[in-house]
Parts: sequence; C-alpha cells; structure tokens
Amino acid sequence: MKYRKKPVVIEATQWCKMGDHPAVGQNGATKGIIQTLEGPMTVTPGDWIITGVKGEHYPCKPDIFAMTYEVAE
Repeated sequence: MKYRKKPVVIEATQWCKMGDHPAVGQNGATKGIIQTLEGPMTVTPGDWIITGVKGEHYPCKPDIFAMTYEVAE
C-alpha cells in the first residue's frame, strides 16, 4: 500500500546565527545544538528549525525543507 502524509501546518524559522531561535544552544563558533525527541542534533547556518505538532523542535536542511514545505496562507 502507499500512504500520503497528512497536510499539517507547521511553524519554522531559518537559523543563521546564535539568538535566532530560543531552542538552539551553543555548539561551537558557527554551529548550534538543538534537543530533539531523538536526542541532540547539530544545527548549521541556513537550517530551518521546525516546531512539530506536539511543540517539539528539530532541524531541517534547506534543500529538504524546500522540497517538503510551502508557505501556508
């Protein structure tokens, strides 16, 4: 069987530097770290920080974000 992901509106912020998103902590000069449900993940400039349906946060690379999401009116 094939399945399609249900359309869900999410909130996302593009991360460029420390201070752009409150969920991102310091992890070096140009990298950040974010706690996800799967454990800590590295965030690099240009990544998107997505807030999931349960309020969780996780990073998404810009190319994947562009292929997966579009602006909701």
